[in-house]
Amino acid sequence: MKLNQSLVSNCKKTVAKELKERVINVTSPVLPPLEEFIPMLEDIWESKWLTNNGKYHQEFEKALAAYLRVPYISIFANGTLALITALQCFKITGEVITTPYSFVASSHALHWNGIEPVFADIDPVSLNLDPHKIEAAITSKTTAIMPVHVYGNPCDVKAIQNIADTYGLKVIYDAAHAFSVDVNGDSVLNFGDMSILSFHATKVFNTIEGGAIICRDEATKKRIDYLKNFGFAGETKVIGPGINAKMNELQAAYGLLQLRSIDISIDQRRDVTKLYRNLLRGVKGISFLEDMEGVKHNYSYFPIFVDKKEYGKSRDYLYEELKRHNIFGRRYFYPLISQFPTYSGLPSASADNLQVAEAITKSVICLPIFPDLTKVEIKRIISIIDTYSS
Repeated sequence: MKLNQSLVSNCKKTVAKELKERVINVTSPVLPPLEEFIPMLEDIWESKWLTNNGKYHQEFEKALAAYLRVPYISIFANGTLALITALQCFKITGEVITTPYSFVASSHALHWNGIEPVFADIDPVSLNLDPHKIEAAITSKTTAIMPVHVYGNPCDVKAIQNIADTYGLKVIYDAAHAFSVDVNGDSVLNFGDMSILSFHATKVFNTIEGGAIICRDEATKKRIDYLKNFGFAGETKVIGPGINAKMNELQAAYGLLQLRSIDISIDQRRDVTKLYRNLLRGVKGISFLEDMEGVKHNYSYFPIFVDKKEYGKSRDYLYEELKRHNIFGRRYFYPLISQFPTYSGLPSASADNLQVAEAITKSVICLPIFPDLTKVEIKRIISIIDTYSS
């Protein structure tokens, strides 16, 4: 029996529309080929060595250090534990100057160490800590600066180091967004006293969960390794109150596979970014970040900024409208960390102290970006944005 041609045509159109309008999340993790992961899993199963500095853990650390061009690296179960441990390693106390414009884990790591975060305002172009605001926030209790390379855009590392050297402060970079980012040919991870990475599933490079500390010398690396394993420096010797923050063998093996394709993933993200920029240049009231001179970016995020007066609609209106079309951007970072109850009572959390950050947090939407986001989907996203431009 022949099917009704009209019915067939309608079915095809429905299927095509559903495929065209699939749910688009702000990110989608890149996974290694399962057929390459299975032999590694079988090897782990046979050895029954699941954690505690096994073969894959050691291989992954070496491969990561080589790829990132850093002297010493210690891998962790996640980035938050890496941040907490870094602060413990340097025995940071008192006050630490940091940014309100970041994921809340940045300040939580300080809070868990009994340290008061002191928020300084951000630069309106880079959206990173403004060095001038850092210096103004230093007190007799300040022991360190913890900047964040927001969206993978490098901080003004020279200016921050000059301030740190002048006042005798440590610099610990939250580099959760900055995997494989270079500044004038050098890894951004080589600046400051330490840099902390996150390998969470939402990041450019992921090990499902995971993180790392990059440090400058072997003695510090040894101390970090002791601290992430309860403080053990041998079978019966404990050098201090460490924590359990080790990466397991499954994550380490997964990470080794991810390194094989990370450059391709970053190239694909760059292509997505270029198309977004080209399509958005003519949309009134919408702005975005450009590449920074001398920087090799990883294109980890694509934030846009909505000027309500110029665009004709508010950021939140556009955010909800995109959601209505199954496009789930994120308001990274909203609210500011300084606006959460844990921190809102701090003197440095006042809106008057953070005027640039307060304005940016009300205007930002990070659009979906991941390697297999198609041109058709990107154009669909932009067409919705353009529809509401005044």
